[in-house]
Amino acid sequence: MIFFTSDTHFGHQFALTKRKRPFPSVQAMDEHLVARWNETVGVNDEVFHLGDVAHLEHDGLPDVLARLNGRLHLILGNNDRREAMEATGRWETTAEMRELTIGDQRVFLCHYPLREWPNAWRGAWHLFGHVHGKYDHDPHGLSMDVGVDSHFYAPTSLEAITKRLRRAAAA
Repeated sequence: MIFFTSDTHFGHQFALTKRKRPFPSVQAMDEHLVARWNETVGVNDEVFHLGDVAHLEHDGLPDVLARLNGRLHLILGNNDRREAMEATGRWETTAEMRELTIGDQRVFLCHYPLREWPNAWRGAWHLFGHVHGKYDHDPHGLSMDVGVDSHFYAPTSLEAITKRLRRAAAA
């Protein structure tokens, strides 16, 4: 299966305070995120993380990433340094943005929400993070926030995304 996620912010106090995540500590948040990830994603599944993996100073990040199921791909976010992320050895690919074709569906991946993206007028989807659910109640076309704050702190399956965006296209 294929999954998408964003904005895990492992080791980041800011996610608790500013984003008001319901955890008593950063360590509790990290453990919950790892547990929800592994409940959702199998060892052979593919996961595209759309940025803001962790706090810039997270010393234990390689250990956290080693505990996550799946084959991981990274779209860099504003809190991700390419060198640090690649040094973990956990990402199969790393990019600023990426366009995929899955079956007959084009999907454009970027950490940031965009008003226009490649092939949008041809029905391409845009998956993003960064906004922590800010646009969940005001969607824009065939785009969707895949961040953990919008999806019960777990990655979201391609199947769930397909159902949601096909409903949006039919509306």
